[in-house]
Amino acid sequence: MTDAAHLDLRLVPAAATAWTVTAAGITWAVGPVLAAVCAAVALGWAALTRWRGAVWPALRAGAVAVIGAAVVGAGFAVAATLRSDAVRDHPIAQRFGTVATVTVTPGEGPRPLGSGRLMFRGTLSELNGTQMPGSVVVFAPVMGFGDLMAGQPARFKARITRPTRHDLTVAALNATGEPALGRASPLQRAANAVRVRFADLARGVLPADQAAILPGLVLGDTSTVSATTTAQFRTAGLTHLMAVSGANVTIVCGTVLLSAALVGPRVAVGLAGVALVAFVIVVQPTASVLRAAVMGAIALVAILSARRRQAIPVLAATVLGLLIVAPQLAVDAGFALSVSATAALIVLAPGWAARLIARGWPKPLAEAACIALAAQLVTAPLVAAISGKLSIVGVLANLAVTVVIPPITVLGTAAAVVCWVWAPGAGLLLRFTGPELWWLLHVASAAADVPGAAVPVPSGLAGVVTVAGATLAVVVAWRGVKVGVRRCRPVVKRSSV
Repeated sequence: MTDAAHLDLRLVPAAATAWTVTAAGITWAVGPVLAAVCAAVALGWAALTRWRGAVWPALRAGAVAVIGAAVVGAGFAVAATLRSDAVRDHPIAQRFGTVATVTVTPGEGPRPLGSGRLMFRGTLSELNGTQMPGSVVVFAPVMGFGDLMAGQPARFKARITRPTRHDLTVAALNATGEPALGRASPLQRAANAVRVRFADLARGVLPADQAAILPGLVLGDTSTVSATTTAQFRTAGLTHLMAVSGANVTIVCGTVLLSAALVGPRVAVGLAGVALVAFVIVVQPTASVLRAAVMGAIALVAILSARRRQAIPVLAATVLGLLIVAPQLAVDAGFALSVSATAALIVLAPGWAARLIARGWPKPLAEAACIALAAQLVTAPLVAAISGKLSIVGVLANLAVTVVIPPITVLGTAAAVVCWVWAPGAGLLLRFTGPELWWLLHVASAAADVPGAAVPVPSGLAGVVTVAGATLAVVVAWRGVKVGVRRCRPVVKRSSV
């Protein structure tokens, strides 16, 4: 029996329903309506199955999936309603438009916005000395906040305003004074020291442009990447490389698993687990990194498994679990990109690669091409919705740099691990990334210079629909051409005879 025959999609409707109702409930506060609709669907399908199930077997066959998804959807809709109500009724809402002294613990390192400003997301703990928890987004000047690290409490004055996004954030804070910084945990301080040391070593052994981009590729730190390079990567469809993703996790852990031939599979799996934990700590255990670690682990299991498509139930269950713990992920673009890219990696790419290998393609080239194509096709609508641009050269650019990303990730991560205890060895490892970084930067520059490399598209939901519709139309047209060619071959053969 083929792998496709084992495709298990039973959890997919539940995960998709939970995601949809959570996103809608958070964005538009329609949770009670969605809960009622889901409950009505479950009861209606159950009644219809009981009444006409013997006549219409399809009703009984789909009962578990439909009723299960509806029940799960009702539960998530209720949860989204409770979370949205808590945000709406949060005490800080009474302070919008005023200035107060707040204490915030960042959940991530500050990101530069330009013009001497930066932003970060964090957890509010105090407001004017009164305990007041909640998720906030902070906009602050670089002066005073530039050295702030994840997990380091900061006390400062800020103007409190209404949040601009519906993502369970209770307020936006505009810092107006110098902060009083606390101390992060020893683990977070050690991880920050590694990141700083890594960046210093890169600047000492690599050209400026390469040293600026390497921390972004390895550790997700894009603070030193120039605006020109950022624009080139966006146009070339390579922006995803400058963020920690499941691909980074897969490459790092996959490299460790190659030691199975020497130490045995069980020890290798244990070492891969240790590498995963160390990687998350060094990069920063933010929500996005933890999400990437989970998705990368799923992709790694899928790649190592003889039945890759069996990873779909695991992916669906993971989505459900993450939405229970952090429902705000339902409206997070990074979460959508991670899930869609992981699904493409374990569902589309293997089948496409198998067909190319059967036609004589070398296995590494076939897998690289199919991974790049699948990821680009699936994530293009979301990227277009975020940026308002669609990269026409994205597939070719990603294919051109596929061969250099693993060595950059592996060598860079190894250098980050040893840079504090053996700086010369780390510097030597970083030097070996030079040719790969040179190639990556030149591909991004060349791709961005192609006339019409990126075309403007509507942003938001309109961009998703536009690009997804165009992609679907191209796929349908391509399949139509292939069917037509196959039908014409016998006619051509008979005519030639």
